Amino acid sequence: MQSNNHKPELIVMLTHHDETVRNALELFERLKEHSVRHWGFKDVGLQPHEMREVVTAMKNAGKETFLEVVSLSEEEGLRGAHLAVELGFDVLMGTVFYPTIAEYLRDKAIRYYPFPGHVHSHPSILDGEIEEIVAHACDLESFGVQGLDLLTYRFTGDPSRLLTQVVQATNIPVVSAGSIASFDRIREVWESGAWGFTIGSAFFDKQFVPDGSFDVNILAVCNWLEEQ
Repeated sequence: MQSNNHKPELIVMLTHHDETVRNALELFERLKEHSVRHWGFKDVGLQPHEMREVVTAMKNAGKETFLEVVSLSEEEGLRGAHLAVELGFDVLMGTVFYPTIAEYLRDKAIRYYPFPGHVHSHPSILDGEIEEIVAHACDLESFGVQGLDLLTYRFTGDPSRLLTQVVQATNIPVVSAGSIASFDRIREVWESGAWGFTIGSAFFDKQFVPDGSFDVNILAVCNWLEEQ
């Protein structure tokens, strides 16, 4: 169980509609002096050598780096895990959990935050009963994963109740990922006690400041978090 007094951490994802944007490196270089510490992107949209350039720039700027694997097969998940290790990411988010992935990562200097519950499609959808997802989250914690990548607002049921119950049932960081496009949803994440949340598409779609740039939308969320 995490505390809802904890201000959730923002992870800026250089992704739009579950794909890494082509100008991810350019965007990061423009924003690298920003106070946001956590940055990431998806395993689709860039070639491995392009990913390496982006993650190297992030690490050189002192950022914590996240690769979110939204490919769902065991083979693709393992490939994503190998890529995350080879490129030096700090955290591997996503993948449908397979013991083979966890075993590969067990002695690696990377943290693993898989998806709890039944995830399918692209962009990703989470379905099933809340009790089943909570039980799966607890099983993943027992298996030794270091955190959870919960697709709260991609859930086909009550997202707020799901997030709160997963946070209350576990003792590892829970990241709420996907479709956070309003201050109300950020507040729900905060009230749940989750460790953090990702935002990608909503920054590109100017959901927080409709007449503002990508940069201005990030700043608006950061300022909102500081003012609460």
